[in-house]
Amino acid sequence: MDREVFQEQYGLLGNSPAMKQVVDKIMQVARTDITVLLQGESGVGKDVTARAIHGASNRKHHNLVIVNCGAIPEGIIESELFGHEKGAFTGANESREGYFEKADQGTIFLDEIGDTPKNVQVKLLRVLESGEFFRVGSSKIQTTDVRVIAATNQNLWELVQEGSFREDLYYRLDTVQIHLPALRERQEDIIPIFRKFVQEYSARYDSVFKGFSDDARELLISYRWPGNIRELRNVAEQLVVLEKSQFIDKERLQKYLKGRQHEGSADNLPMVPTEDTGKQQENNFGQRDRELVYRALVELRNDIADVKKMFANFLYSTFSSKDIKALPSSVLSEVEDHDLGKMNVDLGHESSLGMQSMPDEEEIPAKEISEVEEFLGNDIIPSIEDTEKFLIQQALKKFDGNRRKASETLGISERTLYRKLDQYGLQ
Repeated sequence: MDREVFQEQYGLLGNSPAMKQVVDKIMQVARTDITVLLQGESGVGKDVTARAIHGASNRKHHNLVIVNCGAIPEGIIESELFGHEKGAFTGANESREGYFEKADQGTIFLDEIGDTPKNVQVKLLRVLESGEFFRVGSSKIQTTDVRVIAATNQNLWELVQEGSFREDLYYRLDTVQIHLPALRERQEDIIPIFRKFVQEYSARYDSVFKGFSDDARELLISYRWPGNIRELRNVAEQLVVLEKSQFIDKERLQKYLKGRQHEGSADNLPMVPTEDTGKQQENNFGQRDRELVYRALVELRNDIADVKKMFANFLYSTFSSKDIKALPSSVLSEVEDHDLGKMNVDLGHESSLGMQSMPDEEEIPAKEISEVEEFLGNDIIPSIEDTEKFLIQQALKKFDGNRRKASETLGISERTLYRKLDQYGLQ
């Protein structure tokens, strides 16, 4: 099948060299039963790629079962994957097939494979190697014949090095690896994909899209797209529905761009020019310059507030009241007095909040305290970016890479955490 026909049939958008390499590799492996590992940021189209591989395979007439491993609670993921027998646990009122049984003769797509618990990884390795597994609460061996496609937005090898992912399972999954590039890495695809989405939504909502200005076009291309194709589709839909029959200029488009527009610029603010246009003299401090300085100050204030909030939440969730008070004054001064005051009140009145105080024998490891002291307990005040990066690393380390718990500890949303991981290169 011709590459362009293949892309059109399975919705693999883009004609950049990077995308053509991806499509060629997909076409190579699709008709085999080889295990495929898809790697890429959130929103790059890993699910669409998995559907394309299954649709072009010899198993296309059987089920494609899609499983988001990161969305299944740890306590029930084994039952969801492998099924259970009646009475296996409280609430198991009847026997139930797991996803591997439902995918028999077909394909199973294990998204966010890096989030699976280690006890489940052992069972995954066995079913990948022999097709054998046990239902929860049963000693009878079950068999299944499935083609496995796995996906992750994490670096699995780093997880292996950290000890949170089994090395033998990594090698079993990493038979063929396909890296799906981020949208910002293939800028030539942005406008064609955007136009395709606009046409699709214009037809769906019976709307007219009158186009966009050159400035808006440049912003579309230069924007970082932290949500990748998923975010681009969302912006196209919003413009078609909310800006019906309007010509889209840069200011109108800017309202719908939620993430950072380039390294160092704040959310929803216009991009600061990176090249000297030569049109203004050095001493020509005009209205535009004042506006940029004002926006930079607003950005700095917001970033400082975010870091203080994250730092306060991190101390609150990690240390006891006495541990916090024992930290050097230079450390405590990094957080506003009212934040620490609130923390001390909360920690001193846990019972009023329905919390239990920390027993004396459950001491915080000295290593954790020393890391905070080492980072903040000296005369050199770290930058906002360094502090934010440090807190994110500590929170992820504390919860063994669990991003949901880390974001809750830091007092930010999971989406914000993913964006900051990308910003600081912590994927």
